[in-house]
Amino acid sequence: MFECDLSELPTADLLESAAAHRAEANRADAQLLEHAQVYADRFHPDVCPVRLSRRSCDGRERAIVLGGDGCPEIAEFSIAEFAAVLGISPGVGAKLLGDALALRHRFPFTWARIQSGDATPWKARQIVTACTKLSQEAAAYVDRRVAAMIDTISPYRLEKIIKAAKYHVAPDLAKAEAEEKAKERGVFVGNTDEHGTKTMYIKASSGAVARNNAALNAIADALKTFGDPRTLQHRRAEAVDIISDPLYTQELLAQARRDTHAAPAADLVPAGTNAPTDEPPTASQAPAVNPGDTSNAGHSATADTVNSPPAATVVRAGSVRPHVDLRDEDLLDDRTGAYGNEPAPDDWADCDAPSLSGGELPGPRDIRYPEVLDLSDPFGPFGSGPRANLNDAGTDDDQPPDDGALRALHARLAQIKHDAHTSPTTSGQVRPGQTEIYVHLTDHTLATGTGVLRAETIGPLLATQLTELVGHGPYTVKPVIDLNEAVSVNAYEIPTRIRERVKLTHPVELFPFGTRETTSSVDLDHLRPYDPLGPPGQTSTTNLVPLGRFGHRVKTHARGWSVRRVDYKTVEWTTPHGFTFRVDPTGTHRVADP
Repeated sequence: MFECDLSELPTADLLESAAAHRAEANRADAQLLEHAQVYADRFHPDVCPVRLSRRSCDGRERAIVLGGDGCPEIAEFSIAEFAAVLGISPGVGAKLLGDALALRHRFPFTWARIQSGDATPWKARQIVTACTKLSQEAAAYVDRRVAAMIDTISPYRLEKIIKAAKYHVAPDLAKAEAEEKAKERGVFVGNTDEHGTKTMYIKASSGAVARNNAALNAIADALKTFGDPRTLQHRRAEAVDIISDPLYTQELLAQARRDTHAAPAADLVPAGTNAPTDEPPTASQAPAVNPGDTSNAGHSATADTVNSPPAATVVRAGSVRPHVDLRDEDLLDDRTGAYGNEPAPDDWADCDAPSLSGGELPGPRDIRYPEVLDLSDPFGPFGSGPRANLNDAGTDDDQPPDDGALRALHARLAQIKHDAHTSPTTSGQVRPGQTEIYVHLTDHTLATGTGVLRAETIGPLLATQLTELVGHGPYTVKPVIDLNEAVSVNAYEIPTRIRERVKLTHPVELFPFGTRETTSSVDLDHLRPYDPLGPPGQTSTTNLVPLGRFGHRVKTHARGWSVRRVDYKTVEWTTPHGFTFRVDPTGTHRVADP
């Protein structure tokens, strides 16, 4: 359709062409789901018997169910070849197979609409994911309720309708899921972006989060007292680094409090006024701090101040400003430019379930995300990562940072950290935590201070960012590890020095399209099986490869798979049907056809 230069098409024809290509992509996605269904049928245990495991821990192949109750079983290791040929990770391959089976066996109305071109496959797969834990009967109920509206309403509204239908048909499961969510607490670290920034997601009790938030605000206010010209959120991000050293934190807050108390009285005004006063603050105007208050510059929360009666907050002259109530709905509109006219969370259109109050607006979902994403990532598009809440951070009227001011600030902070560990203002000694960072850089970068380096678990950084990475504290430089040197031992157990070299040589597992980073929890497998009666030096940097647990089990127990080392950093895998893949530092490459 419209086989010509797109720039010559009238706008109406250009839009028609775009719609035609979108429909063509949906048809291709539907055909891919059909391929997945047929492939899964060929690896049903009745057709292709699996080598059932005698014990749950011996790693052999199992018959597993993908997609939920009512779906047929599939031989577990068949997932590996399917995913490799499609160029996706085993986890994403398993989800694709499970979604395809669920659509056929649990959501027949939705599947029929996909086949007829009346439903977008990726939207239908979201429904399948949301209903994985439902019984087959409950999934069929949801299928009847939502199949006809998959492509007629926004995913945001569809998500609410699915949730209400789940509550209606499986209230006990919904309650159990809510209770399980309440138990999900922890501190999670996301991936590093291309600018050397990481995301930390904290899910803890409300009190713990409030106290941590108050501590970050106190440090951010202290930085402003020392002349930090950056915005409040930048100072809070800096506080995350400072708070990791308790002694440094104490000294910083002590010196900031001292500087604040030394300020002239004329520089202070009661909150809510617009002009300085000659009268010193009365007892009722003394600064008070509570975990949710971000307006107290230079004061930390103590047991006395938290438990004291409510008091008027004292702030520096010139910083008084009206409070702005930034609700989540406003924030969502500002971030996405969408859903501004969506109904409130308690508007359950076309649903029999009772309305719920106090719900939180879900994040934007009207986007098609690449299938290569790790769907378990709490920071991903389908994860439960946090949205910014500006109520916790207030607003700020800071000016753009000045390079000279930042240099002076860094010098002051370095001096404060030095004081903290030599002659602290506060009493008591607290040993700061220690971290270990592997940095890869050339001799030119080391000599000139310019260029690009790579930090383990972080990724590429500019050489100028190394100072930020190391921080102001003392550090120890360890000798360079020569990864070209082959190291071996005459034992099956892997010593730390060999494990460290394998980790640095292979940052990611060597299974085709594997996603696991080589951390201390990743398996190191002997490429040539270890023989207790064999030659010495079998446990060596040249015979060990990092593999995730699934890849390790496939290599050890799956029939038809073989692997060999091509060179020091490259291994070659052959699948049961003759597909060959090479995995090296640049990724996975298909090199031959069966």
